[in-house]
Amino acid sequence: MEFETVIGLEIHAQLKTKSKIFCGCSTTFGAPPNSNTCPVCLGMPGVLPVLNKKVVEFAIKMGLATGSVINRYNQFARKNYFYPDLPKGYQTSQFDLPIVGSGSVEIDVDGVRRTIGVTRMHMEEDAGKLIHDALEPVSHVDLNRTGTPLLEIVSEPDIRSPKEASAYLKKIHSLLRYLDICDGNMQEGSFRCDANISLRPIGQKEFGTRTELKNMNSFKNVQNALEYEVRRQRDILLDGGEVVQETLLWDPDRNCSEPMRGKEDAHDYRYFPCPDLVPVEISEEWIEEVRLTLPELPDERKSRFIAEFDLPEYDATLLTSEREIADYFEATVQSGGKPKKISNWMMTELLRELKGESITSCKVAPDQLAALLLMVQENTISGKIAKTVFQEMMASGETPEFIVKDQNLLQVSDEGELLMLVKEIISANSSQAEDFRNGKTKLMGFFVGQLMQKTKGKANPKLANELFLKELSQE
Repeated sequence: MEFETVIGLEIHAQLKTKSKIFCGCSTTFGAPPNSNTCPVCLGMPGVLPVLNKKVVEFAIKMGLATGSVINRYNQFARKNYFYPDLPKGYQTSQFDLPIVGSGSVEIDVDGVRRTIGVTRMHMEEDAGKLIHDALEPVSHVDLNRTGTPLLEIVSEPDIRSPKEASAYLKKIHSLLRYLDICDGNMQEGSFRCDANISLRPIGQKEFGTRTELKNMNSFKNVQNALEYEVRRQRDILLDGGEVVQETLLWDPDRNCSEPMRGKEDAHDYRYFPCPDLVPVEISEEWIEEVRLTLPELPDERKSRFIAEFDLPEYDATLLTSEREIADYFEATVQSGGKPKKISNWMMTELLRELKGESITSCKVAPDQLAALLLMVQENTISGKIAKTVFQEMMASGETPEFIVKDQNLLQVSDEGELLMLVKEIISANSSQAEDFRNGKTKLMGFFVGQLMQKTKGKANPKLANELFLKELSQE
């Protein structure tokens, strides 16, 4: 029996505001425990929340970026449940009247383009955080995160594989970063994801029994967790068993999931409209004002890179995956570089040297990279020497001109000087020279390599090949 995978994702994006959603406390990450708190976010009796206007603006931005419906009339609701890090005993969220309705995003997996529906997005406040003591069997409550604004983005169950789930997650992450409304840091918890997954026999319309996966703090973990759960559910169904509806925690160290709790079809959250907050009414004029602030989004930028810079789709996709990478590329082009050369260098040397760090931490400015590539183009240095220079630039932040001069790395293009060395090498390797003349042309690499050793990689490779070919052609 063959099965179809059905996945839906719930993404919680911490919005990049300076203050919390209903009070003026700072949202700065890493402050001492319980220092960014006040009577409002601590849920003290008698206090009243005041909605942060920037949160509404950010939600509208994300709605517009996904072609979603902006609900001009929306309302906050109380979601009642009890947990140690929820001081009020309820979470102020949105229920039947969210700020954003249906929309969609496009993803591309293995050359296949698919549309994934967005069910809704709603504003809500975050809960606090439990810190488990490593030495004693106790947990401490840090309420700094309480009241931090979140945008929950709920997908339709349109995702059909773990690869598609990863692609959708990366697309939402990219949009949030392009809009500059979420820093997207999964390690710090400002971009979190829960996944609902089920299997059903191919051709069946009804969904299978789903499980929910939590505790996935990287794109890789999301894909690994879903692949594991597909295998687990498939084995159960093929053995004639039934999948139990439950919430699972992903353990990346053991590469498996483990049950957290059973899950009912519906939680008894006892939602009701929040009596402390008036409904939010959004004018068409405000929506249009926000629309005018939208930047060029990833898909639009990708299309422009292909058309304007004649880049292959693969290059354009990678270069526009993050706003900062796309900005760096364009700044380098504007500094005088050739687009395809810059693209090749960024996708190999630059991203490798960054070792996973953000390009914003790169010590090499775009104009410096353009200057380095121009030196290669003008035969001032060889491509091999350029890689060495670039590594030094990444470490020290110095300009390529300074490093080349300081380390005497200028390419040797003096024909007389190189010719003398070429003749010496041919004389010292007469048997290889004879083999070359007898048709073993691959030996050219050997001769050029010998010259590079003598010049410490500074010989002009094009001139070197020409000189060897000329000299080796003589009997």
